[in-house]
Amino acid sequence: MTVDHTVTMNARKLRFLKVTSLVVLTLQNSILGLSMRYARTRPGELFLSSTAVLMSELTKLVLCLVFVFFEEEKNYERWLNKLHSIIIKQPMDTLKVCIPSFVYILQNNLLYVSASHLDAATYQVTYQLKILTTAVFAVVMLKRTLPLQQWVALIVLVLGIVLVQLASSSDSTSRSSDLEQNRLKGFAAALTACMLSGFAGIYFEMILKGSNISIWMRNVQLSLLSLPIGMITCFVSDYEKILSHGFFVGYDLFVIYLIYLQAIGGLVVAVVVKYADNILKGFATSLAIVLSSVGSIYLFDFSLSYQFILGSVLVMVSILLYNVSPSKKVQRPTSDVGKV
Repeated sequence: MTVDHTVTMNARKLRFLKVTSLVVLTLQNSILGLSMRYARTRPGELFLSSTAVLMSELTKLVLCLVFVFFEEEKNYERWLNKLHSIIIKQPMDTLKVCIPSFVYILQNNLLYVSASHLDAATYQVTYQLKILTTAVFAVVMLKRTLPLQQWVALIVLVLGIVLVQLASSSDSTSRSSDLEQNRLKGFAAALTACMLSGFAGIYFEMILKGSNISIWMRNVQLSLLSLPIGMITCFVSDYEKILSHGFFVGYDLFVIYLIYLQAIGGLVVAVVVKYADNILKGFATSLAIVLSSVGSIYLFDFSLSYQFILGSVLVMVSILLYNVSPSKKVQRPTSDVGKV
């Protein structure tokens, strides 16, 4: 087998992983959106979302540990040595991987501040700028070059997804006028959250692509911070309910399915970031929002509007504009770029 043939086979394998992971992520996000909507609106006792998030993180950790075990050819001793050598013997590397988790915590808190000081429409429009900040950080941190056509595609994507989400939330109730709002504070919080979202996504991409450590081991490292945070969140936000009704109140087979679906989604995101990139992930999740909204027409009596149709068309056009380009020259780092 020649070297050229081997290179060609590897390129085809990477392309297959890239396309497959993007398709799976789009479908998973679409199904998750519809499933979560049904889980929160169906009759019966409601489960606690904070406990479901924690159980999803725990499920993801267990799955990743199993995948690492298979990577070590099902050898228990090698598996333990691998975990010890990467997590225990390299504390700085583990801490480095935990940085995105810290950033996402700050980002989520800023989103709450923003949502408290902006109306729903303004909040959704502003937060979609994360698509552009992700592209900016990809250029700055990964030294990636995007031609003008792809920048136009990203702007069209932002406009399209804004229209789709505004159409989906047009029937939402307005916030109480008793709440004192500071629009400048809300804008500042939302814009900062967009910047943090872009930075964290590209930083995680650098980590995954800048070393030979598997994506499963990286997710194990991430869980060291996300699990304690999830536990704290449960008891801070739902302590009284957990105390009176129990941790697993409202759980049934559908909730368990939802937990596994979320966990698998987290792993698929890591695969997409590893073999594609964060910008393409943004396109996939945006398309998933459109598909979920279409599904809501049949499942939840969502009203189709011209605004939604226009937004959906813009999302589709942006995907074509970004990917179908005879002069597309996206430069990726070739050697040491991307290592952190």
